[in-house]
Amino acid sequence: MSALLSVDTISKRFRGLVAVDRLTFEVPEGGIFAVIGPNGAGKTTLFNMIAGVFPPDTGTITFAGERIDGLTPDKICRRGIGRTFQIVRPFPGLTVEDNVIVGALLHRHQVEAARGHAHEVLRRLDLYDKRDQRAASLTLPDRKRLEVARALATDPKLLLLDEVMAGLRPTETDRIVSILQDLNRETGLTILLIEHVMRAVMALAGRILVMHHGASIAEGPPEQVVRDPAVIHSYLGAEAV
Repeated sequence: MSALLSVDTISKRFRGLVAVDRLTFEVPEGGIFAVIGPNGAGKTTLFNMIAGVFPPDTGTITFAGERIDGLTPDKICRRGIGRTFQIVRPFPGLTVEDNVIVGALLHRHQVEAARGHAHEVLRRLDLYDKRDQRAASLTLPDRKRLEVARALATDPKLLLLDEVMAGLRPTETDRIVSILQDLNRETGLTILLIEHVMRAVMALAGRILVMHHGASIAEGPPEQVVRDPAVIHSYLGAEAV
């Protein structure tokens, strides 16, 4: 598979702190790629650079054959990168349906067309029956799935998922894993996820990048990475193997 996203030696420094240190990797089109590592490893900073929150200090980011480093978040979203946030951020006063319509309007100028697309997305995320509820009234698992639905409504080619399974019970984790597997298989959606729930990472990812102190310490197939001594020492712990 050809690379949909290519990250080449990008770095980001905040005063004296090197948050991301010369990171390089590629996400194949149609694949599911996971980024793991301890808290403070630089994972969300990496997502923020890909999504345009701020530019890398060094290196390049290429998406679908074109450089995107330095573009604003709205332009990157229009090009086909959708993202979720570690802390879910729905519009609490709007209904579930209206939250998703906001995203759907990015590429649809008619509200009814956006509503139709929103309904398709809500069905995929098992939220259609709750479409008239206020977002503020949802449980945590439902808010997590709404966060994914809002990103999907923008018609992404690449979906960035920032810890969408954090805080969920195993049954809810398995539910989201199944939804993401179906999306990837049925639509060809490419997924790049940050996740601490190794149960989900092992079920989803075809390839894993492990970050520590902003740098890559391992990359490869899941079965290989989880047995890497550096990964066990810095992140997983011996009891996880």
